[in-house]
Amino acid sequence: TAIGAACGLDEVQVWKDVDGILTADPRLVNNAIPVKAVSYEEAAELAYFGAQVLHPIAMQPAMKCGIPVRVKNSYNPSSEGSVISEKHDDDRLVTAITCKRGVQLLDIHSTQMLGAYGFLSTVFGDLEKHKLSVDVLASSEVSVSLTFDKKQPQEDIDNAMRDLAPYATATLQKDRAILTLIADVDRSSEVLATVFRVFSAQDIKVEMMSQGASKVNISFVLRNDQIDDAILNLHYCFFEDRCIVEPYADDEEINGEGASKKEIPLVVEKTK
Repeated sequence: TAIGAACGLDEVQVWKDVDGILTADPRLVNNAIPVKAVSYEEAAELAYFGAQVLHPIAMQPAMKCGIPVRVKNSYNPSSEGSVISEKHDDDRLVTAITCKRGVQLLDIHSTQMLGAYGFLSTVFGDLEKHKLSVDVLASSEVSVSLTFDKKQPQEDIDNAMRDLAPYATATLQKDRAILTLIADVDRSSEVLATVFRVFSAQDIKVEMMSQGASKVNISFVLRNDQIDDAILNLHYCFFEDRCIVEPYADDEEINGEGASKKEIPLVVEKTK
């Protein structure tokens, strides 16, 4: 992409072993399908949260110069592949599902900081001292939850927790995973309505959720042993038309009248 940007090319092609950017990891989801077009921001978020088609840094030269990047399959040259560009015209609810496994979830709570300024700066000052990078974050007045990926040295995390101890209670939970939906955040209510009904039906516990910093990303922290089940069932709903729960529908779709949202009750069985 750097060479393409420097030469002012019309398009940069990246040849991989899959038919472009897929809706999920094909090693887990047999029916994962190629996505025809994604934005630079969507591609960068996908890469950061686990999709291994392109490195996030590889997007920067193309983004800066506005050069489309096409991902094609060297084993299937006739495939159209996926085009990464500044924007696309596809009106879709969810673009893809990806995940990061083996993360650690740190919950930090401090009633001493209630109404006081500087709580987050103090927390991140201690993390910076030990060169710890945070993936996903959620915060309130006196608490903050954040995740570290498996590349972070355990010794550094333990040392940071000791530094936090004088003013906060810190609890570390291992064997967690980040499930990320690359989605239209402007329609997040529709996305979350399906997601949480699926999670409820499958007894999948969400330990943390993050939305808002990115306009294309909704992330959930789950247990490692539940991540495969979550991805499979969400893919059924958003891409395969065989959802285990009935989706929300307009009254207009149900009886041809009105336009308000209505939930259709349904009894579901857990997948095995």
